[in-house]
Amino acid sequence: MAKIYLDTTDRKEALAKFLQEVQPFNRFETIKVADALHRVTAKPIMARLSLPMYPVSAMDGITIIANKSFAASDQNPLLLELDKDYVVVDTGDPLPEGFDTVIKIEDLQIVDETKVSIMAPAAPGQYVRPVGEDVVAGDMIIPAWHKIMPPDLGAMLAAGYSEIEVLAKPKIAILPTGDEIIQLGENMSRGNIIEFNGTVISGYLREWGAEPVLYPITKDIKEDLRRVISEAVRDNDAVIINAGSSAGRDDYTAAIIAELGEVLIHGVATKPGKPTVLGKIQGKPVLGIPGYPVSAYLALDWFGKPLVEKMLYQGESLRPRLKVKLGKRITSSLGSEEFIRLTIGKINGEYIANPLGRGAGMTMTMVRAHGLLVIPANSLGYEQGNEVEVELYTTSERLNYNLLATGSHDLALDFLSTALKKYDPNLSLSSSHVGSMGGIMAIRRGEAHIAGIHLLDSATGEYNNSFVAKYFPENDVVLVHLAWRIQGLMVQKGNPLNIKDIKDVASKKASYINRQKGAGTRLLLDWLLQKNDLKAEEIYGYNREESTHLNVAAAIEAGTADVGLGILSAAQAYGLDFIEVAKERYDLLMTRAFYESSEGKILLQAINDEVYSKEIEALGGYDMSERGKPVFPTLKSE
Repeated sequence: MAKIYLDTTDRKEALAKFLQEVQPFNRFETIKVADALHRVTAKPIMARLSLPMYPVSAMDGITIIANKSFAASDQNPLLLELDKDYVVVDTGDPLPEGFDTVIKIEDLQIVDETKVSIMAPAAPGQYVRPVGEDVVAGDMIIPAWHKIMPPDLGAMLAAGYSEIEVLAKPKIAILPTGDEIIQLGENMSRGNIIEFNGTVISGYLREWGAEPVLYPITKDIKEDLRRVISEAVRDNDAVIINAGSSAGRDDYTAAIIAELGEVLIHGVATKPGKPTVLGKIQGKPVLGIPGYPVSAYLALDWFGKPLVEKMLYQGESLRPRLKVKLGKRITSSLGSEEFIRLTIGKINGEYIANPLGRGAGMTMTMVRAHGLLVIPANSLGYEQGNEVEVELYTTSERLNYNLLATGSHDLALDFLSTALKKYDPNLSLSSSHVGSMGGIMAIRRGEAHIAGIHLLDSATGEYNNSFVAKYFPENDVVLVHLAWRIQGLMVQKGNPLNIKDIKDVASKKASYINRQKGAGTRLLLDWLLQKNDLKAEEIYGYNREESTHLNVAAAIEAGTADVGLGILSAAQAYGLDFIEVAKERYDLLMTRAFYESSEGKILLQAINDEVYSKEIEALGGYDMSERGKPVFPTLKSE
């Protein structure tokens, strides 16, 4: 019988149903206060001692008995003798028995080493911290179910506690499953995937206050899975099963949970993350999350994080939210919430957000994301320029220092992000790859700080200048040269089809992989075709597109394509053979305002850094000798 989802439930409804089944967590342990950071108190902490425990001086000066100073005035200074009338005290010193006020040193007239005079009376309790000013013995200093922060540690120690009782960390088992996954270090073969989700999930659980217990990989054998799940339920407070939650022939998670306990939810109305399973076994929560990394991490955030929070009596921790302007159109389909990862930066007073890849298996989108856009189930998406509210993975303040790079992909741009840190650790650089023409349009719309371009003018054989002059006739932009680089045909090691030029690609019907429309590399291909009297239709795979040189190289190395245009460094990274075609100029386009800004100047420093230059040239196929040189197309006379 074909498997189907039991239901497809709204995400918030699914969470509410799941948390209803979570039982109160009441396991405690006693730990040292010094080790209690971010732990949760099991009961109220009542002060054993007052703070301060005795009257103490709040100033450097002397302490006296106040009623002996009432005769002091400007006309009649009062002479005081050491040890008879006063005692010298520093800030924090206890007051001697009977003394009740402090005169700060600035208000004293020094007569000699044993005598001072005062010219005004002192009020009782002046500059004195009384007993219990901060805490009185018996006061509650910290309530139950409180997550302990650094100042709390000091308060508890001062109040007389060396140890406290806290909630034990919930033990949550993580079960990685699947025939295809292996541990790093095992022999890798085609079809294998290194298991890393378990480590990521462990990191999240530890961050939220739980104790992760990562189990060895369990293969897709139902009897083995049932045994391991049963053991995990017995030995832990909750269980997370990674992979096997969908409806494939080897997806057993839902069936085993149903056999051993109860499936509450199978399928949530989200994209990604739909095949999530929520259930319970022996009264303990069991969460089945998809194997694809993005789906897994999002499902964990939706259901695992609230689970831990409830077990530790914590309210929902909300991420900051921010209104941003979309730099690209985002479409969606009706029926499911869709979650879009974004890079975000501030340009001309506006936060601009660009979507990252949407695939459920694209781990790096989670690494690079600054925020998350939730598209409601009843929405078809948003247009470019729309203002939307996003959930942040960082702070808006940090985004003020994030430079948005777009346009053509190049490894030199990737390395530039590291070079920036040398000159300003606050600055970061986020790249999105939309091709050279896409980069020009982004600069025109004010949606990027810099754009990498390498556009060949087929009429002149020159790069970039004519395009910039055409699209920016007011000359409010600057081109900064980054590198000369070698473009060529990338082919499999040994060049099995003996490809020598673009004519061979066409005549031998080699499987080609192209770059996206508007990419400079695609324009170079079109120029080569024109030069050799070839048509696009003669290139098998002309319409198959990838967004970066490395993506093209990876496809050729994997054998899914025979040939593609790319840069030498990409070919070398994947051990491919390379037939040189052209030496091209790769420049960075930016507004003149950004070029002259403090951030622009720091960027130029990074570009001109000698270490950075040597790193790029070491990749192969780069000439950095003219880096940092500004080019001002069609300048107006000043």
